[in-house]
Amino acid sequence: MDRLSSLIVLLLLAASTISAQHKQPGNPVIEGWYADPEGVILNKQYWIFPTYSAKYKDQVFLDAFSSKDMVNWKKHARIIDTSIIKWAYMAMWAPAIVQKDQQYYLFFSANDIQSKKRNGKADDHNGGIGIAVASQPEGPYKDHLGKPLINQFYNDAQPIDQYVFHDKDGQYYILYGGWGRCNIARLNSDFTALIPFPNGDTVREITPKGYVEGPTMFIRKGTYYLMWSEGGWTNGSYKVAYARSDNLMGPFEREATILEADSSIATGAGHHSVINIPGTDEWYIVYHRRPIPNLDRDHRVTCIDRMYFNPDGSIQKVKMTFEGVKRELAQ
Repeated sequence: MDRLSSLIVLLLLAASTISAQHKQPGNPVIEGWYADPEGVILNKQYWIFPTYSAKYKDQVFLDAFSSKDMVNWKKHARIIDTSIIKWAYMAMWAPAIVQKDQQYYLFFSANDIQSKKRNGKADDHNGGIGIAVASQPEGPYKDHLGKPLINQFYNDAQPIDQYVFHDKDGQYYILYGGWGRCNIARLNSDFTALIPFPNGDTVREITPKGYVEGPTMFIRKGTYYLMWSEGGWTNGSYKVAYARSDNLMGPFEREATILEADSSIATGAGHHSVINIPGTDEWYIVYHRRPIPNLDRDHRVTCIDRMYFNPDGSIQKVKMTFEGVKRELAQ
């Protein structure tokens, strides 16, 4: 190889390296099959905590991803798995994370437990919603309780798809539920138990019409927004709807579908989370969707697009894109 050819090769390698380090925005944002993404801002970085999308027997760990610009993501592999959570043996999914008192609490579902009402057998309590804790977002994590936090079928809701909400008064709540039921409960100060409501109920049901699973909540301009997924998670009917209320407990009256299949982009868009840039009215939706064509139940990818509001506070329909977004955080 002559000197000119060698120089060309070196320049091409350098360009390839630069491109890999500073790739252009685009959806999906992370490589691989991932779903149910929890998007958050921690330590002036974006983080995504998703489900590893695979057969339940293979869903025995969780990965995490961090970024400074929503474009270039660093993978933190197996931040937690069933060797750490001894009572879990499959179907670890839908992580939710919250920072409190210099600790990071990672909530997750495991084992896909079933009720007698659903399967005709005795209620299965060997699983449900658990918590892991670490001193940094990427771990190492340890089991916070050594057992599930919730393993009962309150209001006929499967204990899955949890979201932790920090209210204006400082109280932490957990919203969760599958099988078309949405529950809310109060967490105690060290996240070791649920605090009963004044009437003695451990949880309350706040299910809006059309709800299937995957709740998330945020406050914008003093209004509570409850969002959830509808349709079937195994197919293209999955979608996201929302409701608003002046009260944390509702009532939440379904307003509209804001994210659904687009035959030119993807199908089965749902189980999302929301990121608000601090100090702004700039919002992003972090969600999973099914590429077209889709060849497998578990072929789901994680994406990010902008979410806009109308002057009356209603949410505009989200436009799914291949282009994605780019947004660096102020340091």
